[in-house]
Amino acid sequence: MDALTALLESPKARGAFLLRSMFTPPWSLRVEDRAPVSVVTMVRGDAWIIPEHGTPTPLHPGDVAAVRGPRPYTLADSLATPAQVTVGPEQRCTTSAGEDVTEYMSLGIRTWGDGLHDGASVMLSGTYQAPSEIGRRLLTTMPELLVQEADAGDATLVSLLAAEIHREKLGQQLVLDRLLDLLLVSVLRNWLATDGDSAPAWYRAQGDPVVGPALRLVHENPAHAWTVAALAAKVGASRAGFARRFTSLVGQPPMAYLTSWRLTLAADLLHEPDATVDAVSRRVGYSSAFALSAAFKREHGMSPQEYRTRGQAAPPRPRGEAPRAVLLKS
Repeated sequence: MDALTALLESPKARGAFLLRSMFTPPWSLRVEDRAPVSVVTMVRGDAWIIPEHGTPTPLHPGDVAAVRGPRPYTLADSLATPAQVTVGPEQRCTTSAGEDVTEYMSLGIRTWGDGLHDGASVMLSGTYQAPSEIGRRLLTTMPELLVQEADAGDATLVSLLAAEIHREKLGQQLVLDRLLDLLLVSVLRNWLATDGDSAPAWYRAQGDPVVGPALRLVHENPAHAWTVAALAAKVGASRAGFARRFTSLVGQPPMAYLTSWRLTLAADLLHEPDATVDAVSRRVGYSSAFALSAAFKREHGMSPQEYRTRGQAAPPRPRGEAPRAVLLKS
């Protein structure tokens, strides 16, 4: 599995929260649910997405926004409209006066709003419930806000989600989860393909004739006992020259990157229901559960078992990675 496949494979919604919202302007929602990732698209009407610390970005019908938590953000018909409802943890909704309107504003199956089924603004949103549904690598790579313009995306996916979100059939949640995954993957793939400057260094380095093959070796077989000399020999470079080139392009020495990749995989694997620390350690190249635990604790400040029990939230963004907001155009 190469680095890109590993990144795009990680969105796996499990019982994601999906909603069709209908409003008549003026309207404004402040989202404080601390979800790891949310996806928002407008079906009808225009809106603004306003990050807590960032530049407001317009959303037009067919545009898709992917928002990485846990920072709050606001969705509104206008920059001048103050927040009327706050969406908190577990999707509980309250007015500025503290009134709970979660049930009051319900309009039927996965539909919510101000009471007008033919609202001027219709928005679809999907929220991943836990970091384990996203994967640590994606959460440390993705900008806080990605907006894909309608012409740059796949209109079929938005149409399918709009058609399925208010249905209630056998296996409906599974269908919605997979549509949400595909929509997010579409945005991520477009970002990596069109905005190379904001893509992570390891992704950009994949095109290098020396470092690219080495990265693929590490990603496809992390459990192998790689050394700098072994990787250099595989790609036909001198040990010193390979180490310098790798560090310059990726931002980390080869062995530091290998350790980081192994621990990233371990963090994701630990969320699998039947995974044991011993089994995970072997899959990512550590000789024992003790060896993995020691390295994992240095990286995360807790043991693998504690990490799994706590359902660890997304780690801090590494320095020098993608910006907070990226607008993807056709």
